[in-house]
Amino acid sequence: MPRIVNAGGGGVQAVVLALQVLEYLAARQDAIGVTALAQELGTTKSRVYRHLRTLMQQGYIVQVEATEKYRVGSRLVTLGQAVSENLPLAAVGRSVLRDLRDELGHFTVLSQPEEEGMRVVATLSGKSAVEAQVKQGSLLGFHYSAQGRIALAFGDPGLIERVLRAKLALVTPGTVVKPRLLRLEVERVRRQGWATAPGEALVGINALAAPIFAPSGGLAGAIAVVDSVQFIARQPRKPQLARVMAAAWQISRALGADVQRISAARGIPVVAAA
Repeated sequence: MPRIVNAGGGGVQAVVLALQVLEYLAARQDAIGVTALAQELGTTKSRVYRHLRTLMQQGYIVQVEATEKYRVGSRLVTLGQAVSENLPLAAVGRSVLRDLRDELGHFTVLSQPEEEGMRVVATLSGKSAVEAQVKQGSLLGFHYSAQGRIALAFGDPGLIERVLRAKLALVTPGTVVKPRLLRLEVERVRRQGWATAPGEALVGINALAAPIFAPSGGLAGAIAVVDSVQFIARQPRKPQLARVMAAAWQISRALGADVQRISAARGIPVVAAA
């Protein structure tokens, strides 16, 4: 539960509280009342109310007339989208993401590593009438998502040990929660250069992800396609694998990475876009 940080000054504390209000509302799918929000943030109703009114006047949040509860407003949504669009990975990778979606037809995703998971920075809907989607801004867990396993395999070497020391949440009946099995899965991802996680984040849904590298050779993010296990199997079809991996290398090059050097160091074959 988030709590107010003593920032050492009234004005600074007010900014901290305003940011916590926005972050809390942005993480919720439903509206919340003043009393409940104050309890969640560990402060008083009067303080929260003053911030809510100010944020509402600026268009960052709105009040639901029927319930008098609060949720994020259009201005905050627009701001979030603008920030996401201007992230280097999203900006560089969007055209590649679109080409991948157009060719394979699946929902496509760009994500980049953060402390607690892989943050989705760009998405494009697929061509199917019915599809599973990942919300832009979502945080995908390391142990149960294909993108997360890319981070465990190619990110900070200490990351997998930190994840394995923590309790692994059972997100679906198919989620791998045994540390030994997860370690074996990550080793396999490291050898083959791609990852899947069928039915682990959502029953019946799979993702195929490949790593994007930075100029330093470190992990910059992942590109993935998402669809039903009917269309993306645990062992994806060769054309799917080739196209997703080619897209990852294409973005890596655009970021300035020396893909030949990284390929040799990591043991991952460079796949050229068709």
